[in-house]
Amino acid sequence: MPGQAVRLPSVTHTQIAYQDRIVTHLPRVALEIKTVGLYDLVLQDVQKIAGKQRVSEEEILAIMAEHPEILEEYKQINVEYNLSNIHLRNIDPDRLSPACRPEAEAVNRHLDHLRAIEKYTLDFEQSSTLVIIFSIEFFVLFSVQYFIVLLDLKAYQWYIYGLFALSIAVAWWYAKKEQKKYTHNRTIFEKEYEETLRRIADLEARGCLKKSDLIIEECEEHV
Repeated sequence: MPGQAVRLPSVTHTQIAYQDRIVTHLPRVALEIKTVGLYDLVLQDVQKIAGKQRVSEEEILAIMAEHPEILEEYKQINVEYNLSNIHLRNIDPDRLSPACRPEAEAVNRHLDHLRAIEKYTLDFEQSSTLVIIFSIEFFVLFSVQYFIVLLDLKAYQWYIYGLFALSIAVAWWYAKKEQKKYTHNRTIFEKEYEETLRRIADLEARGCLKKSDLIIEECEEHV
């Protein structure tokens, strides 16, 4: 029933295993949802699911395990505010044996590229690019009305409206172009994401490093 407290499952071995397959540190996510005002809307969704106002980090982790949309909502907010969901620092190759360095440098290149194209993981319909396109078109429409009415250019109104129609066509073409860019880069991101995790797992299996040593547990922007 809505508003009724529910019994929350504990964090399972499945969730711990899931942590190994992502570059987002779930305990950090839970802490930030609970304590950082930027994620208040996410916290409210968590509270609705939990059926209570006070939720612990353990409970948030459990809710994320049962409701993956909570984690996606958190990630989307980060992308919108240019905060990275990649909670891993680059590897210091100088601290590794020569045999491990080439693979570690490849991981660093992947991590840098993932951060660079992370913005494309946001749905295009919710991106700032689309907002800018709409804002420009609104400004053009306002300008059209200004020239026709305030400057008394009614004799030229069809030419002006024609230019406005042309601007709409250009905006539509540009939006479609950007949408394809988002789709293309998101595909690249997902492929490189998996490749990065595979390489890190390989380095860990060879005893070159521990993934846990790479985790960035605190966001400097939130301090």
